Amino acid sequence: MQLEFIRKGLTAVPEHVLSQAGVKELLLDENEISDLPPGIEKLQQLEVLSLYKNRLSSLPVSVCSLQQLRFLNLGDNKLSELPHEIGLLKNLQTLDAGHNLLTSIPDAIGELQNMKGFLYLSNNQLTELPASIGRLVQLSYLNVSDNKLSMLPTAISDMGGLVELRVYNNQLSSLPAGIGKLTNLRELHLQNNKFESLPAEVCKLQSLRLLDLRRNQLRYLPECILQLPKLEKLDLRWNRGFAIPSWVADLRDRGCLVYE
Repeated sequence: MQLEFIRKGLTAVPEHVLSQAGVKELLLDENEISDLPPGIEKLQQLEVLSLYKNRLSSLPVSVCSLQQLRFLNLGDNKLSELPHEIGLLKNLQTLDAGHNLLTSIPDAIGELQNMKGFLYLSNNQLTELPASIGRLVQLSYLNVSDNKLSMLPTAISDMGGLVELRVYNNQLSSLPAGIGKLTNLRELHLQNNKFESLPAEVCKLQSLRLLDLRRNQLRYLPECILQLPKLEKLDLRWNRGFAIPSWVADLRDRGCLVYE
């Protein structure tokens, strides 16, 4: 059963919702809800909870007792933290906490080892990520763009399921050792950081199709990028003073789109 209250001008979750023990999807997007009510934990069959674009400043621990939850959308609220108990959501596959005010992510994020879909942490105020994130080995999409990250944990290299990694609009100047272990990675978005070069380890990303390096401080690119057999797009625009290497012509010759 699905209950949908999208764009209804609500300031609170309707009281009768808590008596609907069999509800599996609760959609409360684009309202003015600032708190979740006591008793939300009664909805033990809930698999989808979407609270996108409300006014939540905190997530009650009671939500973390919803053991069947697979999809949790908290995007575009006013959250300054996530509870440590978030790690209790063992069946969670997708978590959107983007466009909030988060300054840190709890270590317990690493307990969400069934997360196979998406983890959105973009547009927050994060200065670091916990090493425990590396335990999300089935995750396919990680977006930590538009934060204040100056480095990525080495453990990201253990996230072998990643297909897409978005870290643009941060303060990164290096990639973690072992990045080449992400052999399923198809898209690597690094634009608007502080990269002067990339490690040769990047050339082990044999599934890579897109490499975006716009608006960095590039001085050097390893020629072994030519060894990426599936690369379809390389974006080097707006790297002031960067001399495009002559070998880039070989990428173009084989059909790779190169923007410079």
